[in-house]
Amino acid sequence: MDFSLTQEQHIIRETAAKFAKQELEPVAVTLDTTKDRKILKSNLKKLAALGFNGIAVDPRYGGTGAGSVAFSLVMTELGKACAATAVTTSVTNMVAEVIQSVGTEVQKQRYIPPLCNGTFYAGSFGLTEAEAGSDPAAMKTTATDGGDWWILNGKKVFITSAEYAGVFVVWAVTNKHASRGRGISAFLVEPHFEGFTVGRDEHKMGQLGSSTNEIILDNCKVPKENLLGTLNDGFRIAVRELGGGRIGIGSMALGIGLAAMDYATSYAKERIQFDKPIIHNQAIQWMIADNYTRLEAARLLLLQAAYKKENGMPFSREASMAKLFATESANKACYDAMQILGGYGYTKDYPVERLYRDVRVTTIYEGTSEIQRFIIAKHYMDAAPIPSNV
Repeated sequence: MDFSLTQEQHIIRETAAKFAKQELEPVAVTLDTTKDRKILKSNLKKLAALGFNGIAVDPRYGGTGAGSVAFSLVMTELGKACAATAVTTSVTNMVAEVIQSVGTEVQKQRYIPPLCNGTFYAGSFGLTEAEAGSDPAAMKTTATDGGDWWILNGKKVFITSAEYAGVFVVWAVTNKHASRGRGISAFLVEPHFEGFTVGRDEHKMGQLGSSTNEIILDNCKVPKENLLGTLNDGFRIAVRELGGGRIGIGSMALGIGLAAMDYATSYAKERIQFDKPIIHNQAIQWMIADNYTRLEAARLLLLQAAYKKENGMPFSREASMAKLFATESANKACYDAMQILGGYGYTKDYPVERLYRDVRVTTIYEGTSEIQRFIIAKHYMDAAPIPSNV
C-alpha cells in the first residue's frame, strides 16, 4: 500500500503549515484572550485566497478541487496553530461541499463562489437544537409552505461562525406526519432574510476565537428556490455530510494533539530536575512514545477515511472510527503534555493550557465519541452473520 502523498498534496500541506506558522500561530493567543473578530476575519480572507475554503470543491465554482485527503492535511496543519480558525474553515468547507453535492446549478453559482473566495467569511450549519443534539431527528424547527416562501420557525444552538457567516444550511421539519427522520428538509438561509436573528455568543471553555451562537427563526421568509436538495430528504443529507465533517474535526484534533506533544517534548529536553533533563526519565519517555504512536495511528485512520470519501467509496464507518480515535487520542496527548509541564502547563504563559481547552470539545461536536461508537457498533451488528446454531 502506498502511503506517499501526491506532489499536489505535498505542496498543499506545506503551504498550510507555512501559513499556520507565520500567520495563525503569532496571533492565536491574542485571538483567544480578546476574541477580536478582526483578527479571525483577516486570516479567513487569507485562507480563502490560498484556496482553503473549498479544498474538495470543483474549480468551476471557485474551489481548489484537491480532494478530501488534502482537506484532512490542511485541517491538521491549521489545528496545530489555531483551533478557532481551523474549525471555522472546516465548517465552511462542509457547507460548500453540501451545496455542491445536492444544490441546483443556480444555488451552486450563487453560494459556492463567495464561500470559496472569501466574500463570505464563513458558512454555517444549522442542525443542532436544545433538545436535538445527538438525536437530530427530534428537531422541532418547522418549515411551512407560504406560497412564494418557506416560513421557518424555531431555534438552533451551538452554531459555529453564526456571527459572520454569509449563508446557513438550516434543517427543519416539513412533514410532521412522516416517520422519524423522513419529513425533514434543508434550506439555504442568508442572514439578512426577514425573521432571521443571530443570538448571543456562547461563553465557552475553549476555541474562544470562533463564535458559537444561537440562531432564531421567527417566521423567517426563505425563497422557495432555496430548498436544498429534495423535499423531506434533508435528514439523509445531514447524516452524509456529517461524515465529511468528522474527517475535518478529527484532523484538526490531530493537529492540536501534535502541537501539544511537540511543545511538551521540547520542554522536557530543557527542564532540569534531579540534575538532569526530565526527558531522561522513563515515565516521560513512555508518555512521549505512547502519545506519538496514538497520534500516528489517528493520522492513518483519517487518511483512510478521506481517501475513501475522495474516491466515492462508503466511508461512514471509517470516518466515525477516525473521528473517535483522533479526538480521544488528542485529548490524551494534551492531558499528558500538561502533566509533563507540571504547574507551568496549567498557566496561560504556556501554550499547552490553551491547547488543552481547545481540544476538549472535539470529542463532543460533529457527533460525540459515544455516537461514533454507536455508529461503528451498528455497522458490525448489521454485518455480522447469524450463527447457524442459533
